[in-house]
Amino acid sequence: MNKLKQRWGISSNWQILIIFIVFGLTGSSSLFLTKPVLEFIGFNRMNFSSDLFGAFSYYALRLLMIFPVYQVLLVAYGWLFGQFRFFWQFEKNMLSRMGFGRILK
Repeated sequence: MNKLKQRWGISSNWQILIIFIVFGLTGSSSLFLTKPVLEFIGFNRMNFSSDLFGAFSYYALRLLMIFPVYQVLLVAYGWLFGQFRFFWQFEKNMLSRMGFGRILK
């Protein structure tokens, strides 16, 4: 536990608990919200063919949509739980590693 605190630059076990709760809520919420977001845009399961390729296309699109929803929710939940600074830094580091660092500068 101390290695994790040192790596993340936090001081208390309470902060670790909050961070784990935020990660859990964000993952669950992003999976839950992706379907309505796609339907709002106009993509629902019925728009895709009923064969294997249609199912694959729909779920691939849904998985791709989880990424931006997760990013927004992570920072939002971090703010709600009082850990905005940690999650904003975490977000910047993660996006930089993925090659999106130019956007954040």
